[in-house]
Amino acid sequence: MTHEIIISGFGGQGVMAIGKTLAEAGMKEGMDVSWLPSYGPEMRGGTANCSVVLSRDPIITPLVQYPTELIAMNKPSLIKFEPAVVKGGLILVNSSIVEIKAERTDVRAAYVPCIDIADELGNLKVANMVMLGAYIEATKVVAFDTIHEMLAHIFTGPKAALVELNIEALKRGAACI
Repeated sequence: MTHEIIISGFGGQGVMAIGKTLAEAGMKEGMDVSWLPSYGPEMRGGTANCSVVLSRDPIITPLVQYPTELIAMNKPSLIKFEPAVVKGGLILVNSSIVEIKAERTDVRAAYVPCIDIADELGNLKVANMVMLGAYIEATKVVAFDTIHEMLAHIFTGPKAALVELNIEALKRGAACI
């Protein structure tokens, strides 16, 4: 199956990091991948997004017009991208700050209190890892072990303690599914 994902939220919520992590994990597992960040005036507090395609087949285009999955880290992202999600697709919503529900009944929706969980873990910066854990659990597109290995390579030396924090955030997000 080809996963065409839009990840969207406010600048600073780590949406690009979610996308890049998924793309790198897909490559590590031998998939064809694309990661297309959308930069512009939205970098300073507006809505920022990226598109990720993960596939076992060749990717025709990195552009995602009709996502199979949407990760909406804020309300404007849910409103903007929900209509484009394919029938039977998946929408993950950061329910810590998005008070509305997905309107469509022909998609699966899951509500993940990313910021609340990150706050419980003592570091708001891991809210994106909470959502990534939920996404991986919901789709099984990549293995948790792959992400774990990647985190161990990213956080070394004095930052090595962040590996376990991020792993816990992934697990807590997965538990929401």
